[in-house]
Amino acid sequence: MNKPLFINRRDSDRVPQRQPHRRIRTMLVDDSLVMRSILQRIVAAVPDIDIVGSFARATDALAFLDDATVDVIVLDIEMPGMSGMVALPDLIRKSNGARILILSSNCVEGGPAAVQALALGAADTLAKPAHGSYTDRFDAALIERITALADDPKAHPAPRAEERIGSSKAPQGEGIFARPERAPRCIAIASSTGGIGALNALLTRLGDHVAAPIVLTQHLPPAFIAFFATQLGKVTGRSVTVAETGQKLKERHIYVAPGHGHITLVPTPDGAGRIVLSSAPASSGCCPSADPMLHTLGEVFGSGGIAIVLSGMGRDGSEGARVAHAKGAAIVAQAAGSCVVWGMPGAIVKAGLAGAILDPVDAASYVNDAARVGAR
Repeated sequence: MNKPLFINRRDSDRVPQRQPHRRIRTMLVDDSLVMRSILQRIVAAVPDIDIVGSFARATDALAFLDDATVDVIVLDIEMPGMSGMVALPDLIRKSNGARILILSSNCVEGGPAAVQALALGAADTLAKPAHGSYTDRFDAALIERITALADDPKAHPAPRAEERIGSSKAPQGEGIFARPERAPRCIAIASSTGGIGALNALLTRLGDHVAAPIVLTQHLPPAFIAFFATQLGKVTGRSVTVAETGQKLKERHIYVAPGHGHITLVPTPDGAGRIVLSSAPASSGCCPSADPMLHTLGEVFGSGGIAIVLSGMGRDGSEGARVAHAKGAAIVAQAAGSCVVWGMPGAIVKAGLAGAILDPVDAASYVNDAARVGAR
């Protein structure tokens, strides 16, 4: 069976519990009647999941959403007429933000279809097993995905616009919201499930004046990292490379953690900083983990660092963010209402570490403003 993509297996044990008795309204969109029948059989064994619609065409699914509410949409890519990829943004819009799980044979490990789907707003992807090779492992993975995505991040309301930044009083005691007092020397970003779309929205809105190097930990299968870095370079127009030990941080460069190790930062005599990869087990269980990256961001750059934690399951990054915060780095957490999963940024907020809680577009503005501080 093909390995499922885009969910950290250790993170899956930390999926927040849903509200009791809340049933998951699920819609299936796949042109194969056999596939839809298999999915219905799998889901029928779970009392909390209801199949409220099953369609062979995306156009029929869109029409159904005129009068129906769904929580999760299981969507194929290759279909007659309108493909799943084309329909994806419209399905999100018409469903008022239902979480979309792409289930396609195209979503093999390292394949380009997955990153395109995630960039368009899909919440997660899962590869279809080869014909005749369905197993209990696939059944469990499918149910796990649907159940995890049904957890509603809006149950953790984002702060009002006036509370997000510049306020002298933090909402619900979750932090002090103020802009950095100095231009960043390094920016570290942590991202997992649902984070690729947020990354695109953030990075593509950074101004050319944002010169600080960016180090990035995105939870992806190892075979996918090189392709992801290449695509990120095309989208952002910046130089993007997979991180290697010994690389000296350069302005306007993005360094992506490889699948086999964590980014850590060490000082250099000129203050630029250098990357050293680490394979030591992280307490979060993730590899790569954002904790060593954020920890060393604080140690090396102090108040010259900005840490941004985007959508993702679990708590990866929270321990490192605590050190970065103590050393004076600015900590930004993605707002719940814009997250696919509020686990990672939610852990930052609940620990009182967030200096700002922002959606990705506002986070870009935050960084843009911070980078202008040195020019004032």
